[in-house]
This record gives sequence, structure tokens and C-alpha cells, in this order.
Amino acid sequence: MKIKVGDKVKIIAGADKGKEGVVQKVLPKVERVVVEGVNVHKKNRKPTQQNPEGSVLEIYVPIHISNVALVDPKTKKVTRVHYQVDEKTGKKIRVSNAGNKLD
Repeated sequence: MKIKVGDKVKIIAGADKGKEGVVQKVLPKVERVVVEGVNVHKKNRKPTQQNPEGSVLEIYVPIHISNVALVDPKTKKVTRVHYQVDEKTGKKIRVSNAGNKLD
């Protein structure tokens, strides 16, 4: 997967289309990501002895990786990503299609 935790992404499809947020969790086996402030659902908690009034929790539900696009930190525009091998260190690095390093 070309999106990592901490990347800023923009939602390109779905009910939250146009919103931006930071990736909090990546689930590569199911190809989903959890984005801060996007796809928030409410869950009601029953009253218990510790919490006799009950409560309403807001939980972030994962969205499919195809519905998000990476935002280039330098140009602040949506971009695609490819990998290059760094000539000095020999490590693989992520590069936006505009030519900016992302790592």
C-alpha cells in the first residue's frame, strides 16, 4: 500500500467526498484506512455499574483505500505515488508524481 499512517489524504468518493484528514490506521489485508474526522459513526453504550447513565461514542469506521487520494505536502494538491530507489542509500522511497519526496 502506498498510503501510510500520518499521511494527509483527501476523500475522493463517498458521503464525505472533499474532506481532508490524517490517516490514523492502515489495514492492508482488507485494503482500508481509518482517517481522522471522516466516516464517523455513533455507537450507543448501555448503562453499566461503572457508567450508570450510558453514553454515546463516536467511532471512526475504516474506508476503502480506493476512496482516498494522497495530498502532496509541498504543493497541497492531490497526487499519485510511485517508488524510486535512492542512489545514495539504496533504499526505496516514495515520490509523488510532481517529483517531491514524501518520506
